[in-house]
Amino acid sequence: MMNDESNLEGELNTSIKKGKLITFIFWLLMPIFLWFIILFLLVGVPYLENSPFIFDKTLSAIQESENNSKFEKELQAGITQIQKKMDRLTPGGAYLIINTSDNTFSLYQNKVLVREGLCSTGSYIKLEAENNKNWMFQTPKGVFSIQGKITSPVWRKPDWAFVEEGLPIPGPNSSARFEAGVLGDYALSLGKGYLIHGTLYKRFLGQPVTHGCVRMNDEDLKTVYQSLPIGAKVFIY
Repeated sequence: MMNDESNLEGELNTSIKKGKLITFIFWLLMPIFLWFIILFLLVGVPYLENSPFIFDKTLSAIQESENNSKFEKELQAGITQIQKKMDRLTPGGAYLIINTSDNTFSLYQNKVLVREGLCSTGSYIKLEAENNKNWMFQTPKGVFSIQGKITSPVWRKPDWAFVEEGLPIPGPNSSARFEAGVLGDYALSLGKGYLIHGTLYKRFLGQPVTHGCVRMNDEDLKTVYQSLPIGAKVFIY
């Protein structure tokens, strides 16, 4: 009986000693733990805020990706809307586009390109007469329509044609004003004296050498003449 009581008392003392040791270790480590927390708050948190690999950066990347996706959708919607507007504005039949920078033309039929090639447009040369009258030889830009068509056209020479050659200007109905065979086989009128016609100087096609009209070679002119009805649109830029 005495041995049992002695053993029980020993175990109790041992447990008390262990408890005191654990308590001692806990209070010994507590300041270190608190200092670690303070150090983390002072140093670790700012570092994490500036780190490119932490959660806020990941969240920012996700938001940026979502914004990019939204921008792409809005851009695509805008392109689609512009395309619809272009389709509404583009003629459904035959129309001609003339590029005065490259001196090229494109003929379309129902929005399909059917022919393209070289042409010649205004030279932008300025001609001055003695009476202070002057002319700037440029092809007008804008949207025009075919106002008239003629075969075997005869050129009615304007005043500048005589000034350019150093000749006296004849009367408005003088036979000297009319010259056949220089405009090709066909001519299409754009109004205000501007024509799409042929040329004797095919080697100059693709260059800005005209007095404002649009020149084409024989084959291209024939196709354009046959394709464009009265009222067809001509876009010049």
